[in-house]
Amino acid sequence: MSDVRVIIQRDSERDERVVATGTTAAELFAGERTVVAARVAGELKDLSYELRDGESVEPVEISSEDGLNILRHSTAHVMAQAVQELFPEAKLGIGPPVQNGFYYDFDVAKPFTPDDLKAIEKKMQEIQKRGQRFSRRVVTDEAAREELADEPYKLELIGIKGSASSDDGADVEVGGGELTIYDNLDAKTGELCWKDLCRGPHLPTTRNIPAFKLMRNAAAYWRGSEKNPMLQRIYGTAWPSKDELKAHLDFLAEAEKRDHRKLGSELDLFSIPDEIGSGLAVFHPRGGIIRRTMEDYSRKRHEEEGYEFVYSPHATKGALFEKSGHLDWYAEGMYPPMQLDGGTDYYLKPMNCPMHNLIFDARGRSYRELPLRLFEFGTVYRYEKSGVVHGLTRARGFTQDDAHIYCTREQMAEELDTTLTFVLGLLRDYGLTDFYLELSTKDPEKFVGSDEAWEEATAVLTQVAEKQGLPLVPDPGGAAFYGPKISVQCKDAIGRTWQMSTVQLDFNLPERFNLEYTAPDGSRQRPVMIHRALFGSIERFFAVLLEHYAGAMPPWLAPVQAVGIPIGDGHVEYLREFAAAAKKKGLRVEVDASSDRMQKKIRNHQKLKVPFMIIVGDEDMAAGTVSFRYRDGSQENGIAKDEALAKLAKVVEDRVQV
Repeated sequence: MSDVRVIIQRDSERDERVVATGTTAAELFAGERTVVAARVAGELKDLSYELRDGESVEPVEISSEDGLNILRHSTAHVMAQAVQELFPEAKLGIGPPVQNGFYYDFDVAKPFTPDDLKAIEKKMQEIQKRGQRFSRRVVTDEAAREELADEPYKLELIGIKGSASSDDGADVEVGGGELTIYDNLDAKTGELCWKDLCRGPHLPTTRNIPAFKLMRNAAAYWRGSEKNPMLQRIYGTAWPSKDELKAHLDFLAEAEKRDHRKLGSELDLFSIPDEIGSGLAVFHPRGGIIRRTMEDYSRKRHEEEGYEFVYSPHATKGALFEKSGHLDWYAEGMYPPMQLDGGTDYYLKPMNCPMHNLIFDARGRSYRELPLRLFEFGTVYRYEKSGVVHGLTRARGFTQDDAHIYCTREQMAEELDTTLTFVLGLLRDYGLTDFYLELSTKDPEKFVGSDEAWEEATAVLTQVAEKQGLPLVPDPGGAAFYGPKISVQCKDAIGRTWQMSTVQLDFNLPERFNLEYTAPDGSRQRPVMIHRALFGSIERFFAVLLEHYAGAMPPWLAPVQAVGIPIGDGHVEYLREFAAAAKKKGLRVEVDASSDRMQKKIRNHQKLKVPFMIIVGDEDMAAGTVSFRYRDGSQENGIAKDEALAKLAKVVEDRVQV
């Protein structure tokens, strides 16, 4: 038997090795317990794969992105086996890995209960301890149909082999190549315990699953289409160690405490009434103060940067969106038309840009007016599917801080640079500091305009992004149909990444709207258009800030900046005078004159996360002072009233957190 030569690739290092014919990847990496798979000639393989002469082999560690996906996909198989052992009538959907976890869809008679999830997790632990082997087997379409005759959803997947999509998770089951089934085999006897249609790869055995937990269940349409049957989806998570699982669960617990929907209710900021509809929020007075303060500061900064404020209606004739191309490319995301005025279709606007183009085109424009920066707090409506609507972060009606800048090609690079610098500076003013940039480029299947225009736009955006000195991450194919964009990605206080602002270059819409300006030589020229939403939407930015600060907004944004706590009834009027003086300075100070005891008042306002409590007793009244109580419970006594007012005003003016 001849030997074979393989090349072991580890990052930039290459190690050539001669091994016996029939050597598996598991034998090649024997003793390396963290290796769970191999990448052979760029393709992921099980460790049972037999190496061939001349192949390049790279070990896949369990903590790598591919390794985590393999771990979680294998755990999804264990969960599906557990479900079918406990619920034999359950039919299998799909079970892909997802960010930080996995899921599997099942067709069952009734939804799973919390007790069912506990029983499934216990059964999974039993299967894990059995050490069943994951064994790959190539099958023909005919054989697969015969073996899986009782699994209607698997039969459908076999039928779409070659066209399966990553969007609905089907590509983990079938691809364009050969069909494979993974058998779970008894560790001792080799008998078949369970099987599933799957492309793999998988861990060697179920014992290689170190730590997992089932999280929740939910309803989900088969392959994500509302036209298909409703299935039951179980979500879980799996990690390379119990410590990492615990850290993840702790992170989720902290994220749950910060959930803006929970805080919005607890702090009486906003609600989403069923009577109005999913994804359509109303802001209560306290939330309204935060929102108004956000808008007022943004308006002030935009005025300083030379933006001009405009307003546009919420609805328009459909012909406008035919002209812009939105009905061709975006109709599924729009509310259905209203037929008015003898059959004319009217739409709620999903975007403001077509209306801003009409403002530009309302009269002749000269090069002397450029760059023209139009800005609007424009409310738009997008019909998001019910399954993706999420509080204020994914809404159906929301207000964009939307700007459209019209400039010459010569001004384009400088204007983009100025815009991105302004965007980052304003985000920092709200307390966000950890950024990276993402550059979304052309989707070859979904774009309008010339290749040359896209290439020019992409090159300019790249240059502008690199000038900021922030990490730049490519997003190939991620751009909207009308132009490439830079997205500002931001990490919050607990390390989650949020997409914030977008800056998008557009050569297309000026062409579609035939926008022109008069150049210095008298010729008519086409302006360049820059789309820019700094907050993304006010609602979403409100939610991000609420979660970033865990509801404890910095004083300048807090609905109540300080509350007066009288030790006794005789101190109320003194505090009211203090609050009146504060109001004259533009500060939001209230007095709690309720019948509650002082300690209960303090607890109540701690729960409302008020930045400062102003406590007054007999000594303060006699000396003309107040006492400050901070969020952390510390206290500063004997501060003169004027000094206290100046201190509050300074903290608010400087926009600092306390």
